[in-house]
Formats: sequence, structure tokens, C-alpha cells
Amino acid sequence: MRRTVLGFVILSTALTGTLAIAGPAPGAAPVGALPRSPELSVASRLPDRRSLFVGDRFWGMGAQDGSYPATGFHTRGEMGGFWTPPVKLLDGIWFKAGSSWLTASRYTSGWGYQRMDLGTHDGVRITRTDFAPDGLRAGLIGLRLDATTATTLPIAVDAHSELMKAYPWGETTPSQTTYNLQDTGAVSGKNLVFREQGTPPGTSETHDYAAVVGSSLTPSGTQLGADHRGPQADVVCPASGAGTPTPPDRCDDTAYGKGTGGQLQYDVAVPKGGRTLWFAIGGSDHGLAEAQSAQQRALANPTALLRQKLAARNALAANTRVSLPGDRLLQRSVAWSKQNLAESVQESRNLQVRPTNGGKNYPAPVGTVARARWYGAGFPDYPWLFATDGEYTSFAAVSSGQFATIKAHLRALRDVSVAANGQSGKVVHEVTPDGQVYFGANADAGNTDETAKFPSIVALIWRWTGDNAFRDEMYGFAKRNMRYIYRALDADHDGWPEGLGNVEVTGMGTEKLDNTVYTIRGLRDLADLAASKHDTATRRWATTKAAGLERRFDRTWWNGQGTRQYADSLDDPGNHKVFQRHWIGVTPAEVELKRPGRPDGPLAPLSHARALVAQRERPCYTGTFGLFHTGSGKTSPTDDIEGPACDTATSSVAALRSVFTLNTSIMAAAEAALGRMGAGQLRRYTTGNARVQLDPKVWELPGAMPEIAPSPDFGSNIEKNFTERSMALQAWGTYGILWPVVHYQLGVSPDLGRRRVNVVPQVPTGQHRVAGSHIRLGAGAVDVTASRYGRVLRTVVRQSGRWHLTIGAALPAGTKVSRVRLDGHRARFHVVPTARGRELLVNGGSGRGVSRLVVRLR
Repeated sequence: MRRTVLGFVILSTALTGTLAIAGPAPGAAPVGALPRSPELSVASRLPDRRSLFVGDRFWGMGAQDGSYPATGFHTRGEMGGFWTPPVKLLDGIWFKAGSSWLTASRYTSGWGYQRMDLGTHDGVRITRTDFAPDGLRAGLIGLRLDATTATTLPIAVDAHSELMKAYPWGETTPSQTTYNLQDTGAVSGKNLVFREQGTPPGTSETHDYAAVVGSSLTPSGTQLGADHRGPQADVVCPASGAGTPTPPDRCDDTAYGKGTGGQLQYDVAVPKGGRTLWFAIGGSDHGLAEAQSAQQRALANPTALLRQKLAARNALAANTRVSLPGDRLLQRSVAWSKQNLAESVQESRNLQVRPTNGGKNYPAPVGTVARARWYGAGFPDYPWLFATDGEYTSFAAVSSGQFATIKAHLRALRDVSVAANGQSGKVVHEVTPDGQVYFGANADAGNTDETAKFPSIVALIWRWTGDNAFRDEMYGFAKRNMRYIYRALDADHDGWPEGLGNVEVTGMGTEKLDNTVYTIRGLRDLADLAASKHDTATRRWATTKAAGLERRFDRTWWNGQGTRQYADSLDDPGNHKVFQRHWIGVTPAEVELKRPGRPDGPLAPLSHARALVAQRERPCYTGTFGLFHTGSGKTSPTDDIEGPACDTATSSVAALRSVFTLNTSIMAAAEAALGRMGAGQLRRYTTGNARVQLDPKVWELPGAMPEIAPSPDFGSNIEKNFTERSMALQAWGTYGILWPVVHYQLGVSPDLGRRRVNVVPQVPTGQHRVAGSHIRLGAGAVDVTASRYGRVLRTVVRQSGRWHLTIGAALPAGTKVSRVRLDGHRARFHVVPTARGRELLVNGGSGRGVSRLVVRLR
């Protein structure tokens, strides 16, 4: 693997990521080139790979050769191009040098930008860099033109508009076939100007969408027309839905499209040594003036904006810097996962909250949210606000110190939920950037787990930040969450909540396993919040409820029958166990419960937690890149599964051997929680997610964690039509990278609301050292180094805050403690049995500074 960073070739000697600086790169970035970050590059099958760059108010997707195929499925083929939430602006933009349309021979992902090598034309070497400055509704494209002698190069730019709101979609009511209006195009000064103005039929929504495309240079010529798609043809994908034709393998536009086009032409003077020519796309859903302003601000100093973008990304990179000598691939994945989170941040204003009952209705708005900021679930089809996705992503967010965004995500969920559902306490499921609530209103089923998880994430953020104001802001809503579940979702009063969960298939019982697991955790976390607030009544109610469910959980849900698994659901009446082998079966081992007077640990008894995880490691549940969505009970040659049958139980559903990066993350968290850190255990699942992100043989988009990994029943994204792929970047997969490393390997477990921090690392089996620096905790940070050499364990903690520290180490199985020293002095200690095994704990005192623990074993 080879990549260029700041003019040097950095060679990866293996996929593990060992780096060697080899001097100036052949064809490296010349003097005057744009600033760069660490990068990953690819040169094969560029027309088949999606490209992506993201800012919090603007993003763009095409193909890595510089083309813009019709992409995505929500509104078939219209989910790519250029967007400023909540509206799409363009299908694409294309560049011509002389008589040649520019096509990339190499694509590079950086931290916050993308770059394409476009070849040499008339003696001028051309590279293209795309990025979106955060805070601006504009995107910038820099054409770096390098020449050894001064010359003049004709440049032409085609742009094709598609002004379209994120919702409706292709098959909703109304559909974009009627809601989307015809665009108009014009030339104004130096720019192409596209508008969509009017009132969609059957609505009272008068809108004024605008896109402005141009440069600071004055064009020498312009054209307008219906096409202007560069070298692309006009192959049109049909609308989706029952009875519609099968789409071609690759389309340029869709039946929903009502855009138009234009061209700007320039005679560009290229001096010896080169220059950078900047183009900007500005957009708005509030008229032309706002779009023009955004474009002008972007063009005022593009290079400074790029430096600002890289400075922000480098600041994020400085948090949670890990050194994992025994697993360099995982170390690199931690670095890129932090960037994946930053790349997922989105923001929208003036959201008109409108529950649509799964796209069946389009009522008037019931409320307005002035500003929402969130982790977009996935690009290109889900870059909006989700509860489930955000709740899993929160564990990665706190691990990487990205506190502000995850707080904003929870505020956005609360604000939209209150606008849509009043004071019921129900959390919405899916919200597009215009405020449309597709699912999760009081009147529809919603997803029970999302409401149950909300108090847990409030508690998680409070523990990692010590932010009492945030806790207080969210506490009333968190209480209503759990009260709603037992007021509205427990009709038979058995304590197991009813409703939909994370698995959306037929044949499941009314009470789902994941809903039960996360409800119990939600009750425990609400009780913890209540205790900190001295709310005795709520603490007692939540604690009593949780304890009763925990006592009954195993005998009610453990499936037996040789499956070594829990039932996926219970069917009423009678709580009949329904076993289907879905990934949610791992959640009783994945969750970490906070119970007073007991070590943190899973809901499942340890014997069952270990049994179910060991069972899931077998080929009928796990493939090359991680955990299947739904396992197989028996083997057959057609299933490509080796070994004996996992079980002989009857299931009402077929196996679904698609590997979602979330499923693999759940498994990674469970393995780590149980101290199972061997090569065939935790490392198997972190490696699965890391490879689809960082392995050139596997990735579609370099450095991006996708929604679904290559797997037997899904195939791989790169082999699918652009309108049929899973997400190129999905935030939730970072959970299975960052959380196991920071919380379990480095052992960082803060309770800053009570000014306490536990650091009890576990060095993975077969490794000798793990370390992490500047792991943010509130306004401070800790550095952790843990090592195991022979019979000596060392833990070194440097903390910048005045917290009470408990320092320790996870003891290897079968060992006994000979001597313990803290800062060179004999120390009192105690050994506690936990889910990870035995943990040795020492009182590290309070205050800033360095604590050094040495444990000698025998």
C-alpha cells in the first residue's frame, strides 16, 4: 500500500500499518500545492467507486473518476450529487481542459477532503481537491494547475442542477414525481444560477431553492441548456415502485429529475510553477441572496478555509491517540474512525416537524425546531437524524472526545420528539433535515429500543463529561422516556416491553430481546441519574423495576435446546420463546449495567454470556468480516459454511448472512466486555470492521466505514448498481473500534459527575503494550499506558483533572499477585471478580499528575 503525505511516500509494509518514510514521492505535490492531511489512495475501478466529501452544511457524492452516476434509492438515483441540507442542488459538475473532459486516474481520501489526479493536458498537470468548509452552505473545488512553463489553458465547466428537497422520496405520498418542480437556469455575472420556485401540487408550501456555481474568474463564454453533463450520456433511471421497469446498470438521470444545465468557459493563464483555480457551489432553500452570499464567502479565501478545515480535523485527531504495537491495523482504524465521525456531522435550520406515518401522509407541520445538529447515520441515503444510529454512535463519540456533537445530537432528538409527540416521552426514529418524521410519532409504532436507550446515553455523556447542566437539561425527558414505555408499551404488565426493535422482520413475537435488554439498562441508568439528582422516588421506581426484570430475565429468555442463545422475542399470550438467530441475541452480553455495590457487567449471567458469544464465533454466525445479521442453524454446501451444525432448533426465518458493521460492533463490544481479547475473539471483529475501512482489497471508499461489509448474502457494494448499494459511510461501525479500545483495552471508565475515574486496562492476549494519550474527560484528559512483560504488569496514568483515581490492571487467568507498588511504594489493593476476569484495584488518590502502578505476579 502506498500513500503520499506532505510530499513524502509513506509505505505500509503490511496491512498492519507499519510505516516508513521513503523521501520525496515521484510526482509528489509541488510547491504551491494545497495543504494535506494523512491520506489513503486508490487507482483501480474508479468509475465503480463512490466518492464523498462532507461539511456540516454541505456535502457531495459522485464516482471516484469524477463522474456523477445516478445514485441512491430513497428517491432512486437522486441521493448523490451536491447537497446543502435540506435540499439537493446539483446532479454533478464536470471539467474540460482543452478538448478533453477530465477523468481521474487516482482518487485520494484525506481528513475532510477528497482529491483526484486528472492527468496532464497541454503540458499542464491537473489535480482536483473538493471540500466543504464547516459552517457554510457551500462547497469548494480547487483545480491545481501545474506547469513548467507559462501557458494558457482553456477550461470549461458543466453543471447540471437538481434542486430537490430531501423529502418526499420516490415512493411516498406525495412522491417526488409530483412534488419536485422544474428548475430554471440563467447566467448572472460570473455564475450559473439555478432556481426552483413555486408550490408543489396538493400542498401550500411555496419554496425558493437556489444554487450558484462559478469562480472568482470572469468566464469568456457561457451556455445554457437541458443537458450539460460533461461526457456523460442521458441514460434515465425509471421511477421506483411496484410495476416499474428494471433500471439500467448505470444511469445519468432519473424520471424524478427536473433539472437543467449550463456551462462556464475560461481562458486560464497558467504561470510557470502553476496556480489554483477555485470554483464554489453555494446553495439555499431560502432564495438566491443566501446562496450567493454563501458562495462569495467560500470564494473569499478558499485556501485559508481548507487550512481551517484541516486544523479542526487535526485537533480531533489529537484526542484519543492510541499506540497498539500488537495491532497496528486497529490503531489506524481508531485514527480514521475519529475522522469518520467528524465526516458524519450535519446541521439544518428551521426544521418543520411533520410526522408522515411512514410516508403515507403529508400533514401541516406540528412544530418548528430552529436548529438541529447531529451525526448523520449514513451517506448517501441516510445522512439525517436517527435515534438508534446516534445512540450506538454515542459510545464512539465519547471515546474520541467529540462531546459537543453527541450532546447536540441528543438535543436534536429531544427537540424533534417533543415537537412531534408532546410530553409523551416517546423518542422519534427517523428525521430528515427538513423536519419530516418518517417514523416514531405517537400515532405509529416507532421503535421501543430508541426510547429505552435515551436515558442511557444521557448518563453516558454525563459520566464522561461531568456536565451537570446537560444532565439537568435532559433529565425530565429521560424520566418521561421510561415512564412512557411502562405506560404505553407493556399491555400485559409482565415488564417485557412490546413494540418494534432493531430487527425488522416478520414472524417475531410482540416482545423483542433488544428492547428488553436496553430497557433494563435504561432503568439502571435512569436510577443512577436520579440518585445524582436526589430524586428518591424515581431512583426507587427505576431500581425496583430493573431488579425485578433482572431476576426473571434468564429463566424467561434463555432459549436452551442446545442453541446456547437467548430467544429473539417472546410471543403473547404466554411469553412463547421465538428463536430466529438474529444479531440482537448478543445484546445481553454487550450491554454494561451500572448496579450499586456490584462491578459493572452484562445483563446475562457470565456462564450464558460467555456461551452465547463463543457460539456466535462459529461459522454459522460469523463470516470473514464479522457477525451475520441472522445466523444459520445447520450447514450445507450451498451455505458456504464449514463445520458441524451450530444447533438443530427450528427457526421461522432463513439465515441472512449479511455483515452489518453495527452487528460486528455489537459482537466486538461483547467480546471486550467479557475480557475475550484473543485473535479469534475481540480481534476478529475489530479486524473485520477495520479491513472494510482500510484494506485496499476490500474498501469501496478509502478510509470510510461502510454500512455493510462484503458478505455471502449481500455481495459487495462495488459490484452493485449505484442505486442499490448500502451506505458508503455509516457512523455506527466506529462503535466497534473506539469503544473496545478506549473503554476495555485501556480500561477508561469515568464517573465525572461524581469526580471519579477508574483506569483498569487489559492488555490483549498475545500482546505486550497498549497506550492512549489525551483521552478527553470533561475539560481535562488522561493518558494511559499498560504493559505486560513476563510476570510484570504496569499501568501508568497521567490525569489533568482533579478526579479521584482508581488505578488497576486486569489479571491474566491463573496468576496470583506477589507484590504491588504505586509510585514506588508498597500499595494496598483488592482483587474483584468481574466479567473480564479478576481485576486488581488500587486507590490512586485525587489530583493531577502521574500515577505508576507495578504488579508482580507469581
